[in-house]
Amino acid sequence: MEEFEQQKISVSLPSLRLDYDVFLSFRGSTREKITKNLYNALDSKGIRVFRDSEGLTQGDEISTGLVEAINDSAAVIAIISSDYASSRWCVEELATFCELSKLVLPVFYKVNPSDVRRQQGTFFNDFRDLERKSKPEKMARWRNAMKTVGGISGWVYNNG
Repeated sequence: MEEFEQQKISVSLPSLRLDYDVFLSFRGSTREKITKNLYNALDSKGIRVFRDSEGLTQGDEISTGLVEAINDSAAVIAIISSDYASSRWCVEELATFCELSKLVLPVFYKVNPSDVRRQQGTFFNDFRDLERKSKPEKMARWRNAMKTVGGISGWVYNNG
């Protein structure tokens, strides 16, 4: 995780006291790789990070506790991996971040940001699968969120 530790990030935090500096959004498949390393690097610098526990119940809707954690975070780091879009949970979180106008710092982990923005490549297949199981209004929210986040200049990380 040297790449993360070497880069200096300056974020102006709101004056009101929030519970977390950063909300970490990620797919479970990255939990023991980049997510763990990034969490440890941020934590070692005294940055208060919210990372969901493995025991959270997953479904179509984000739990009230998760929405509270999002609201109580100054910024979001979204680790967008190749299977991120296959999770309704992840894309629903992403849509919530965008709708709440949170500062989103994307990490494109082994994916091309333009594939995220345009929902092409592996993202096309994942979205097509979600489309078969989801309501059109949900799909529109999710596509818009992926387009928005895919258009943000973030970190492209292909190691690990």
